[in-house]
Amino acid sequence: MSTAAVEERPVSSRWSDRALRQTAGYYGLFICLGLITAITGPTLPDLARQTGSSVGDMGSLFLGGGVGYTLGTLWGGKLFDRVHGHTLLGGAHLIAAACLAAIPAIPWLWLLVVVAFCRGLAEGLVNTGANALLLWTHGEKVSPYMNGLHFCFGLGAFLSPLLVARVPGAWGGYHAAYWAVAAFSALVALGVLSMRHCPEPQEKAGKDAAVKGADRALPLLPVLVAVLYLFAYVGGEISFGSWIYTYALTLGVVSATGAAYLTSGFWLSFTIGRLLSIPVAIRFTPRQVIPVGLGGCLVLSAMMLLLPPSSALLWGVALGLGLFMAPLWPSGFTLTGQIVPMTAFVTGLVLVGDSLGGMVLPALTGKLIEGVGLERLAYSLPMLVFGSLVVCTFSYLVLLALDSKRAGEAAASDGASP
Repeated sequence: MSTAAVEERPVSSRWSDRALRQTAGYYGLFICLGLITAITGPTLPDLARQTGSSVGDMGSLFLGGGVGYTLGTLWGGKLFDRVHGHTLLGGAHLIAAACLAAIPAIPWLWLLVVVAFCRGLAEGLVNTGANALLLWTHGEKVSPYMNGLHFCFGLGAFLSPLLVARVPGAWGGYHAAYWAVAAFSALVALGVLSMRHCPEPQEKAGKDAAVKGADRALPLLPVLVAVLYLFAYVGGEISFGSWIYTYALTLGVVSATGAAYLTSGFWLSFTIGRLLSIPVAIRFTPRQVIPVGLGGCLVLSAMMLLLPPSSALLWGVALGLGLFMAPLWPSGFTLTGQIVPMTAFVTGLVLVGDSLGGMVLPALTGKLIEGVGLERLAYSLPMLVFGSLVVCTFSYLVLLALDSKRAGEAAASDGASP
């Protein structure tokens, strides 16, 4: 009788259940990505001692991981068009989990960078695949699901420093934190691998020629400006989130546990901001949201740059930056889509800015923190974050100017038409 009941269920209901399971799987992957991304910052001093390296040298981890992430992002679009998406997605995440589990046991910095590269490559594939498959699952109704996906990243990033802070040394300290995240990631990966049905893109092959034509007619300047926008924003976000622990601890304004909570506080505020950005995006346009976010970030980073460092100041800046930074990525990406047709080719190009920003600026931050000396340490991280936000603001203004020029040319063309 149960079999007959299953057969009698409406097709739409069975599809809804399948879409729900797939969405839950992608959300689990992004929680893991957040956990993996945010675990590095609070453990940088431990990894430096583990490998006999300086804290500044640990910036090479971001460089190696960023190169791998960029390659994974670029290859992901092509690979997910050719192979079973869930097999590739789950397999890549298993590799990321294995790399994460190996990190606490590696005594050489060069090998740690190699493992960071491999982990970044797998994470790039997961990032591209989860976004694409979620889009193919929900089609035109994807907007709230996409915001939920990136909220899950923030949730994982918030929980990760808490895990590092709360795992006592008797349990293995930061080693146990890495292994716990790796084990959870492996379970999520196995869950994705168990999903047989895989969504496919809704675009038909008959549209390929039009897409290729759009790529050839691509207005390159707006795309490059959008790349610069994401490069500057992501660089500032990852630099602050990854180095605020080491920065605050080195200045001596907080304890090791307090620095971990400070990092977690930033990601908690970031997560809340991502959650709030869902209803905000429904009511306000990117042109209204971005200036508010950038303005708040510039004021807070300037305060960090100009005022003497203290625990209260760093807590206020961390919580405020997380909240104001949260909508800048999705709003900037949406604005770019309103100016330039977001084909798969264009999307890949724009995401390169995301990848490079998360690679270059955090690596520079490590060298900056190590090289300025204790007397100028208070200016190192704030200077880079403030500078990245200035570049982000400049890129946003150029995008608006290019869009106004395009709109003016379109209006002139329409007026000249018979």
